[in-house]
Amino acid sequence: MSKFYYNEEQESYDAIVVGTGISGGWAAKELCENGLKTLVLERGRMVKHREDYPTANLDTWDFPNNGQPTREDLTKQEKQNRTGYTTKTASKHWFVNDLKHPYNETKRFDWMRGYHVGGRSIMWGRHSYRWSDLDFEANKKDGTAVDWPVRYKDISPWYDKVESYIGVTGEKLGLPQLPDGQFEPMMELNCVEQHVRDKVSEHFDGRVITAGRVAHINSDKKFEGDGRTRCQYRNRCIRGCPFGAYFSSVSSTLPAAERTGNMTLRPDSIVHEVIYDPDTKKASGVKVIDRETKEEYVFKAKVIFLCASAIASTSILMQSKSDRFPNGLGNDSDQLGRNIMDHHLGVGASGKFDGFEDKYYKGRKPNGIYLPRFRNLGGSSNSDKFIRGYGYQGGAGRGNWEDTIAEISHGKELKDAILKPGGWTFGMGGFGEVLPYEDNRMTMDYDKLDEWGLPTVTFDAEFKENEWNMREDMKNQAVEMLEKAGLRDVKPFDNPGALGLGIHEMGTARMGRDPKTSVLNGYNQVHTCKNVYVTDGAFMTSASCVNPSLTYMAFTARAANHAAQELKKGNI
Repeated sequence: MSKFYYNEEQESYDAIVVGTGISGGWAAKELCENGLKTLVLERGRMVKHREDYPTANLDTWDFPNNGQPTREDLTKQEKQNRTGYTTKTASKHWFVNDLKHPYNETKRFDWMRGYHVGGRSIMWGRHSYRWSDLDFEANKKDGTAVDWPVRYKDISPWYDKVESYIGVTGEKLGLPQLPDGQFEPMMELNCVEQHVRDKVSEHFDGRVITAGRVAHINSDKKFEGDGRTRCQYRNRCIRGCPFGAYFSSVSSTLPAAERTGNMTLRPDSIVHEVIYDPDTKKASGVKVIDRETKEEYVFKAKVIFLCASAIASTSILMQSKSDRFPNGLGNDSDQLGRNIMDHHLGVGASGKFDGFEDKYYKGRKPNGIYLPRFRNLGGSSNSDKFIRGYGYQGGAGRGNWEDTIAEISHGKELKDAILKPGGWTFGMGGFGEVLPYEDNRMTMDYDKLDEWGLPTVTFDAEFKENEWNMREDMKNQAVEMLEKAGLRDVKPFDNPGALGLGIHEMGTARMGRDPKTSVLNGYNQVHTCKNVYVTDGAFMTSASCVNPSLTYMAFTARAANHAAQELKKGNI
């Protein structure tokens, strides 16, 4: 991505986009391609595709301490380290310093953040699944929270657009609960994964194991972007992909926006307030603090897109106070900051498999298996212990760490053991839906300020009975499936962590049909300030049990095109 230039003298734009990650990149692309002069603001540093991936081509032995964080590292990233993988030397530079960017926890909340151009689109897990009407209708059918103001038919063409642009590998399954999409060739299962797939299908009606649907190019098809080419099966994705094989905003949507000549990108720009004009009943712009100089700026625009991530966008709305909105912009419903959701994970089972000793695999594919939701779909699949459902991710591999310990083996035996693959193991972990609860919330603490003088976020959210009951079933079903598949030494695990650990935080400015019970309408507009759109995870009204980024992208593309049309009509 080439250098972007910013003209300090220009104050007014057609559109402002806050954030440069999954959602912000798509907003920038669609607005710019619709002819809008667009200012894109990022609170973190500049990152250029390829140039700024410092660890992308390093091997394990190139890192001190075998890539593990030091005690000193962890004092600066204790919360970011809760995942167990984000703060390893190869990736720690993508995640924030917790001392510099503090937050508060009434109850534990694992808020994983990356402040730089590209956001978490550089480090995301890339699993990309469509929602179905089962998800969009769930709240209404079981009386939870509020009804979604959209259905699958409204979003389906935008899923098509996004998948065709980013490249998503997958296998068409014909499952109503997991609609098929526009797929690149599926990444093949290895022999043990295929064996488990066959056995699960044989013993369990309606359960199918497939390969994870991931946003990777897996063919020689040409995709728009900065030299994007097919996946090299290196599995170093979290470091940044110099091949552009997986989708990120820095390799794809931001360069597309730049090519129009309509984008101005300004990094190091901390947006903290949307300015409301009581005369027009619209937003007139945003207030910004320069990250490095701490100078303050005001930028004006006809339309504003908040894409800073769920917690950050809602923080901006909460700080946007006026006579009309004393509790935050658009917060007549008192739903701003409530209904925090994520996915609960860290529960499942693993075991060993005897056989296929003559089989191995080539490369390090960046995905494993996916087993779509099979609970509460009707009939015998229904549970009387919990509502909604879960899926599984996992995979099979070979290896035995004991083979390289000198005390166990030495000399020729050690060398032989290192060169010979260990036995096969297979593991699967569940991803379960978290319900929207009004009292799972975030608030702003104006007594504890950050170094820019801004209030810090306080989290007060937890798993509740439905999630705990679901986890028991997730564990038991994983054990049963692996035992039926012929694995031995099958062992369950259940490490719940806390909300946030799934890095799918969402729901703090939900969309809905009624302004009295929601913040946004069905086009992601603030009900009471129609030229402000929120298209990151904040808008989610429920969580489903699938990774949400594909849905964010589809809604963002839809909202940006809606905004462009409404501007041309003079409606906003």
